[in-house]
Amino acid sequence: MPKNLVIVESPAKAKTIERFLGKDFQVESSFGHIADLPSKELGVDVENGFKPKYTVDKEKKALVKKLKELAQKAETIWLASDEDREGEAISWHLAEALKLDKSRTKRIVFNSITKSAIQKAIENPREINYDLVNAQQARRVLDRLVGYQLSPVLWKKIKPGLSAGRVQSVAVRLIVEREREIEVFNPEASYRIRAEFKTANGNVFAARLGKTFPTKEAAESFLKQNIGADFSVASLDKKPAKKSPAPPFTTSTLQQEASRKLYFSVSRTMQVAQRLYEAGLITYMRTDSVNLSNEALNAAKDAIVENFGESYSETRNYTGKSKGAQEAHEAIRPTDMKLQSPSLERDQAKLYELIWKRTLASQMSDAQLERTNVKIKANSHSEEFTANGEVVKFDGFLKVYLEGTDEEDRAEEQEGMLPAMSIGEALLNNFITATERFTRPPYRYTEASLVKKLEELGIGRPSTYAPTISTIQNRGYVEKGSVEGTERKYAQLILEAGQLAEKSLSEMVGSDKGKLVPTDIGMIVNDFLVSHFTTILDYNFTAKVEENFDEIAAGEEDWQKMMEEFYKDFHPNVQDVEENAERASGERVLGTDPKSGRQVAARLGRFGPMVQIGTVDEEEKPLFASLLPEQSISTITFEEAMDLFELPRKLGTYEGEEVEANVGRFGPYVRFGKKFISLDKGESAFDVDMDRAIELIKAKQKADAPIATYEDKEVTKGVGRFGPFIKWDGMFINVNKKYDFDNLSQTDIVELIEAKKIKEAEKLVQEWPEEKIRIEKARWGRHNIIKGRIKVELSKDVDASKVTLEEAQALLEKKTPKKKTKAKTKAKK
Repeated sequence: MPKNLVIVESPAKAKTIERFLGKDFQVESSFGHIADLPSKELGVDVENGFKPKYTVDKEKKALVKKLKELAQKAETIWLASDEDREGEAISWHLAEALKLDKSRTKRIVFNSITKSAIQKAIENPREINYDLVNAQQARRVLDRLVGYQLSPVLWKKIKPGLSAGRVQSVAVRLIVEREREIEVFNPEASYRIRAEFKTANGNVFAARLGKTFPTKEAAESFLKQNIGADFSVASLDKKPAKKSPAPPFTTSTLQQEASRKLYFSVSRTMQVAQRLYEAGLITYMRTDSVNLSNEALNAAKDAIVENFGESYSETRNYTGKSKGAQEAHEAIRPTDMKLQSPSLERDQAKLYELIWKRTLASQMSDAQLERTNVKIKANSHSEEFTANGEVVKFDGFLKVYLEGTDEEDRAEEQEGMLPAMSIGEALLNNFITATERFTRPPYRYTEASLVKKLEELGIGRPSTYAPTISTIQNRGYVEKGSVEGTERKYAQLILEAGQLAEKSLSEMVGSDKGKLVPTDIGMIVNDFLVSHFTTILDYNFTAKVEENFDEIAAGEEDWQKMMEEFYKDFHPNVQDVEENAERASGERVLGTDPKSGRQVAARLGRFGPMVQIGTVDEEEKPLFASLLPEQSISTITFEEAMDLFELPRKLGTYEGEEVEANVGRFGPYVRFGKKFISLDKGESAFDVDMDRAIELIKAKQKADAPIATYEDKEVTKGVGRFGPFIKWDGMFINVNKKYDFDNLSQTDIVELIEAKKIKEAEKLVQEWPEEKIRIEKARWGRHNIIKGRIKVELSKDVDASKVTLEEAQALLEKKTPKKKTKAKTKAKK
């Protein structure tokens, strides 16, 4: 038995650390937190100093027993979880649950998993920092109080199954408020003037007028003033300029740049960064500091000089602007600046390269530029055209990296390099255009721009951004938009060769793919919370709470007093709202049904957004119709609402089966008996006729017809969400690009089926055919117990090959949803 037991929170981290420690060290993983608040109760004693009730999850009990036995045999136990508050809490829970002897227990931290960092940590151990633990406890307890007390209010006042969270609800508020700004935005038109000129040497360049015209008539009048005019260079101004590099990455800026440049979601960025950190390739990826250590500064300088020369190196120290930034930590950087392209899987390689370039560029020289501004005058009016150009004299850090920009930050594009000109030089005008342009509404948030906004407001910290954004989407309050936009016409006037002409052009406006859009339920929940819980949803309050957590971490505030101060106003507010607030449905009255004279309204119903004819107070029952996926309570029109009551549309019968058109969860479709056939993109359930339906049915029948048989079982083919496939004996088998899907031979089919059978056999660890239960290998080294549609994931410390049938059945029983039974009511006497 080794003398030293090192406990970290992840198996990957344990594997990397083992490489640096000798045979006297054994490294084990706690697989994250081993203790947490219970899932089915508040777990906080509000009457006794807000004491949390931590419990060890049943799945972790075997692991705790194992770690406790190893700890008892070791001379020294090293708690080596991450250096943030969450990591400190993990170490504290380990010390408590394993009943570790303080005299034999040491806490070590490091911001990178390298040999030198690990050795330095072991040489400089410390005790558990209870200020950091208390800051984590404060966050956990406060969020539990908010979530567990607000959620039941939402169940009662809006809809069962809803939930609220302190930071998540504020994030939803930002998105809802932005959406409403867009809804009320009224675009204003104006005409922008652009001209193209040619120098005596034949070089062509573009210029713009520094003003716009409010109407077509004003723009046309200006263009007419240029007919037959002579143009010349009025002034020419050249100035030196420079660009400086951006600081190295913090968690927030890494998430933003990975979104702009790599199109990664925030959660994907953090998952990939976690793997890079655990592999020892980058420093800790949850940080709000832009500092670099002296070791990193020297390594960056060496790499720059070696690759680009001395003139490209400029050592820089950056200071963070983030509230509560922990400057003792480091920015995210490679652990070895000489390692530019390590052999990694695709996502990791792309993110590592981004981090390497950003770190290197932050220590490079400014880019030296020359900016040229040219004014062009006409002899027929006093307005001047302007042309701007930019020449890079010395590329400096631009040789490696340039920070991306968000849509809302993008200015007019630089015109590029201008040709040589002199003051007074005559210029030939090729053409002048006046193009109608409209003011733009605010941009919807992307995941990255939402992170930027939260950071600006001081809401949340590096560890909270990714889970916050994932949570609000998982709860159905926000979704990645697929707003198609609408066509808008605009005019363009052209003056060319003394002739004035007009063009009618069109553009798509309001199209937003992948932006964060609030759902109807998100808007209703937000409005209810903002109306009744002003403090919790206040941006300043949420930011102040983060500052309080920072003060607790610094030992400057008592966490229990903070809880007491918060709860004394919060709890009575919850009770008051629960007792006195009216139910919220987001109802929006649209008009009156012309047939019945009853009210037509859009509102949230039990099964989601819907339109209702009539009210519950009337004798006649209301009529209901669900909104289509692309519709919302806040924007649906009366006409669109009335159309919904026409669904499903009966089209007729074909081959003895009823045919109808309708809209479902995945869009419009035709139902033929028990078969559902999706309409093509752009087709509407309101417009499809019987001829088109029969065409779709025949195509479906042809697609579903067996293409072969194998082992006396039919083989069919189709195209699903993951691409083309064949189906045989209940198995769906993906067909990759190696095969010609339209012309699969019998040999191809046999090859695909046999390969799938081998793959399935390799996945199988155990099977009980009579019980229809099996244990299969899953991703990331895990295993699943499967019975029908029920799947239970085993924790990594469980040996899947030794699980008994009884154990498997017990785990499946817990996961199987219980059938609801109606309560019997006693007959009245």
